[in-house]
Amino acid sequence: MNSETPTENHSFLLNDLLGVYRHEYAAVAWSFAYFFCVLSSYYILRPVRDAMAVSSGPATIPYLFMGTFVVMMLATPIFGWVVSRFPRRIFLPWVYAFFASHLLIFWVIFSILGANVQEQIWLGRIFFVWLSVFNLFVVSVFWSFMADIYTREEGRRLFGLITAGGSLGALLGGAVTSLVVVHVGFKNLLPLAALILLTAIFCIRQLRQWVLDEHENDLATTVESERALGGSALSGVLHVMKSPYFMCIALTSVLASLLGTALYMFVADLIQTSIPNPDERTRFFSNMNIAQNFFALFAQMFLVKQVVERFGIGVALALMPVVSVAGFILLALDPVLIVAAVLTVVRRALGFGFTKPSTDMLYSVVSPEDKYKTKNFIDTAVYRGGDVVGTWSVKLMMGLGVAGVSVVMLPFAILWVFTAVWMGREYRRRASELKRQGVS
Repeated sequence: MNSETPTENHSFLLNDLLGVYRHEYAAVAWSFAYFFCVLSSYYILRPVRDAMAVSSGPATIPYLFMGTFVVMMLATPIFGWVVSRFPRRIFLPWVYAFFASHLLIFWVIFSILGANVQEQIWLGRIFFVWLSVFNLFVVSVFWSFMADIYTREEGRRLFGLITAGGSLGALLGGAVTSLVVVHVGFKNLLPLAALILLTAIFCIRQLRQWVLDEHENDLATTVESERALGGSALSGVLHVMKSPYFMCIALTSVLASLLGTALYMFVADLIQTSIPNPDERTRFFSNMNIAQNFFALFAQMFLVKQVVERFGIGVALALMPVVSVAGFILLALDPVLIVAAVLTVVRRALGFGFTKPSTDMLYSVVSPEDKYKTKNFIDTAVYRGGDVVGTWSVKLMMGLGVAGVSVVMLPFAILWVFTAVWMGREYRRRASELKRQGVS
């Protein structure tokens, strides 16, 4: 006979297995729902973006990433200015309202164009750039907010579980696209994504209320502060240049983007000849997204907390580059679509399952200004800079073939392993210093 009560089972699941304490239940639930909305909105549209890139021609992908990087460089100081001038409680919801309104604008324009193929190709290129900017900004702002409202100790326990909300959203968003895109057409997915994104604003309001209740005696230091963060519009850029810690985070971002972009171009090149129908290409990309998010979800729910607590953030950060080393060796030996697709799925699953939540934990030992400005600069402009370096490098090396380019990528993957281990050690040093100062 089982003597455990439902309350005890509930406590074991949330407290012991998932690492959530009673006073955090509401905050974690709303954070989970918030990230679910952000990534489900994006993953409904990501296969559309990828299919548009293929329709535009794999040879144009370097130009698309260059356009994205230019837009990012223009947007970074604008975002920095907004963060400097407005309180966090003001600008956070407006970021999501801004992007949701643009989705509706794209929906109207695609509907007006109808079957005009040539004009759709050019609008598709614009949409590719816009969605690439959209993705990084909404995710970066989300994790800045999370690093702002949770302590270091809470982040180590909870960020994996919160990330699972995004993976669940990505999994279901990709499934929706895979199931309905052939029947309703890609353009009719845009208003659905906009509606889901607007729901994230409601989640932000609920989390702000939790902060008010949990920190009613020290609101001036929280996201509910009436004061703006101050500083200059370019503070994030300058702080990266001055800090070895931020420089290494930026370096790993570039390396991850370089290797990921190489794989992306391999898949785009191989799929062009294997799957001629645009909607079937969208379904193929969507199925890849479903697979990667399924595995990432399992890791986030049950493995991240265990790995970080037992082995440290450095080990969690090193998993993806170690697999990248092995994967590019396999791709060099057998450069076919199935190998490239499987490696892409495994790398992205590890990236979302371990690398992303662990990297976001690194910002729990920096100032509030750096959580928004410096993090945003690294997550957007630096990351897309890596895309530019990756696409043009791979474009220039494609004469070597997929196998040859894979060999060239190996030293970068190895460098990434060592950088990840160093960042884990520096995080521990910074955390210990803050603990000695009495900062939670």
